[in-house]
Amino acid sequence: MPSSPPEPIADGLDLTSCDREPIHLLGTVQPFGVLLAATTDGIIRYVSDNAAAHLGMPPAEVLGRPLHEVLERQALHDIRGRLQVLHGHGQTERIFGLELVKGRGHYDVAVHIQPGLDRLTVIEAEPSSADPGFDPVSTVKGMMARLLRTRDMGAFYDQAARQLRAVLGFDRVMVYRFHHDGAGEVVGESMAGHLEPYRGLHYPASDIPRQARALYCRNWLRLIADVNASPAPLVALQGGAPLDLSDSVLRSVSPIHLEYLRNMGVGASLSVSVMRGTELWGLLACHNATPIVPGFQRRSTAELFGQLFSLQVETLERAEVARYEADARAVHDRVLAAISSGGDMLSGFAHVAAELRAVVPCDGVAICFGGETEVSGQVPDREQMAGLVAALNQMDTSHVLAADNIARLHPPAAAHAAAASGMLVVPISRLPRDYLIFFRRELVRSVTWAGDPTKPVEPGTGLLHPRQSFAAWREEIRGHSAPWTEPELRMAESLRITLLEVVLRLAGFAADQSRAAHERQELLIAELNHRVRNTLSLIRALVSRSRESAGSLESFVEVLNGRIQSLARAHDQLTVESWGPVQLRGMIEGEFEAYLGDAQRQRTSVVGPDVQLEPQALTVLALAVHELATNAAKYGALSDGTGRVEVRWAVREDGSLHLTWCESGGPRVRVPNRRGFGSTVIERSVPFELQGSATLRYETGGVQADFSVPARFVRLGAGRFAPTATSRQAASASTPVRPSGTALVLEDSTLLALDAEDILRELGFERVEVTGSVAAAKAMLDRLDGALSFALLDVNLGDSTSLPVAEELRRLGVPFGFATGYGASVDLPADIKDHAQIIQKPYRRQDIADLVARSLRPGPARG
Repeated sequence: MPSSPPEPIADGLDLTSCDREPIHLLGTVQPFGVLLAATTDGIIRYVSDNAAAHLGMPPAEVLGRPLHEVLERQALHDIRGRLQVLHGHGQTERIFGLELVKGRGHYDVAVHIQPGLDRLTVIEAEPSSADPGFDPVSTVKGMMARLLRTRDMGAFYDQAARQLRAVLGFDRVMVYRFHHDGAGEVVGESMAGHLEPYRGLHYPASDIPRQARALYCRNWLRLIADVNASPAPLVALQGGAPLDLSDSVLRSVSPIHLEYLRNMGVGASLSVSVMRGTELWGLLACHNATPIVPGFQRRSTAELFGQLFSLQVETLERAEVARYEADARAVHDRVLAAISSGGDMLSGFAHVAAELRAVVPCDGVAICFGGETEVSGQVPDREQMAGLVAALNQMDTSHVLAADNIARLHPPAAAHAAAASGMLVVPISRLPRDYLIFFRRELVRSVTWAGDPTKPVEPGTGLLHPRQSFAAWREEIRGHSAPWTEPELRMAESLRITLLEVVLRLAGFAADQSRAAHERQELLIAELNHRVRNTLSLIRALVSRSRESAGSLESFVEVLNGRIQSLARAHDQLTVESWGPVQLRGMIEGEFEAYLGDAQRQRTSVVGPDVQLEPQALTVLALAVHELATNAAKYGALSDGTGRVEVRWAVREDGSLHLTWCESGGPRVRVPNRRGFGSTVIERSVPFELQGSATLRYETGGVQADFSVPARFVRLGAGRFAPTATSRQAASASTPVRPSGTALVLEDSTLLALDAEDILRELGFERVEVTGSVAAAKAMLDRLDGALSFALLDVNLGDSTSLPVAEELRRLGVPFGFATGYGASVDLPADIKDHAQIIQKPYRRQDIADLVARSLRPGPARG
């Protein structure tokens, strides 16, 4: 059946209603050709109802039959050969001069695979046109040669239209370019002498609906041979669903579009897409007053020319952009050098305002920085600028903001439209907001439309119809500046990034220092979060594995505590070095000092050159050394009074580190019946985490271990080793002191506070008061009224410190000590440091006991 008339629509609709029309499912084709669609096994499921005129068989006889019963054997062979080279959907292959049916002439054929589950093969054929002597290849070469001789873009567009008109024979060929708002403009043209020129006319975006633009991106060429021809409906086998004609060359078009063409006085049209990458740049649009069917070869030539024209347009535009960006980059670099050398952003701006206006062409520029504003050129006045900045602070200006009509974003800006109608906002800091703003004055211009774009629908019919008048209609555009181009936006973004760096560099000379510190703090918090998560994961693994190998709860606690303390000592050394390389010797001696008694340490030997390890390698090797040391102290060479442990290392020629652990003279060693978690740590951690090697041997005379650490984790040189608080305390002699009375714990972590409370009670304090803030601690001091024997203070309490409480304790003469999780890097005032000892978290009973003993011992305490 022929296509039905358009459905009545409600009043008030315009041509945007066309956006909803399924133009790929109209179910009809243009009658100058025939269409067949067959399944993968060759059964014909769709055929156009003009099949008898082209194939000699009515549709009813064609449907359901195999292709080989309808088409000649050689024709089918050639078609299947072309199908073989198709590379997915959207691809079409062409074959010229095929005899589809014996005795019915030759046809030009297009074949494609319809997308979807059915994967139908769609065959479209039209009678071959007699075109002797036409050579598509030489024709395209000649077209491009003449095109490339043009000197400017206007001539380039006109030459393209002229070449295409010569090949296709249409009355008019236009180069039609889309603008950023979707409207189009005729920028080039070639036409017959009796026609009225269209160059410079604008067409609203609604003239080409969205789904039509999508098909232009998919199909390079679209022909409408006769706007008055009745389309040929498709007939389906057993009432099949409408065939998707998105890739069809014969697909008929919307009745609305046909009426649109008739209103323009067009009898036939052809369009070739002009693409810039994946975007639709424009069209090569051809119009003819009477029906016309250019031969398939000529249309294919036009399609190839359109593809080459698209590439050349992109090349020319990129070259133009490259020239602008090269010039702008040179100015950009001079601007940054001048601003960076100034004392502050505002003083630097005064010297480079003219240069900035060369980077981004404008009529005026302003910088709003630190609550002050400096301007150059034509800009809004101070009061208007303040209102505009306040409005910008309410918007999302994390990136460059471009507007050619400021009043649309900020209505009061209409008052200064003559001086500044457009703006390009470059944010150059975070809160408080600072901006570099380029302004452009109002550009009053006239746009000539092909008919009134505000009246696309003819009233009173109850049906959707396109406008009938295409007479030139002039509109005056006010309140807008010249639009900001893509290259200008990119240059503004480059300025934004670089000026952010300049702002950070100059922040130390202005009040912005606090903001810069806050930004750095965010980065530090993110890094700290990453490291804490890794540490927590490692501790969870230690808890799980230590539990598996523990014989009792007491041994589990002892083993787990030792392993966690080993990690803590390694992290202390890393924080001393700002998470940089740490001395290997210091790590090993720290393990010995923290765990072994004096007699045991005297039977150890640490020999090797000055070497430092990267943080990742240090923590891994520290755990392995800890397991070896604890095993030696409990069961190995250091468990009696005769054995020794020697640790040696050397750096190989390839830069890797070779470390040997050798025990001798201790109890006789036997190979264990089962491997515990400690053995797993020794043997697997270095190979798994560092891609090195580790070997553990149970020799009769003592345990032996060899480690190889890759060169990327090894640094030659002594560096420095700051002993941990634990090692310093272990080295200091302490006189036994029996605590008593009341103790105070100031700790903002509930779990850590409970641990500290339990330890202090075990040490002998009859009463322990726990608080979590400075205010609560001071209130507790008032209530106790001097009845306090000792206080343990966490240095850092979230967003405050415990120093005010320490000052009060010092005034009252109450002994106190500090705990910190910041390693040896904690910084205390000199007067406080002279009166307090420091231990490091996590809390250990021995650490707190030593701290209490030193704090309560008569005489001045030293940190």
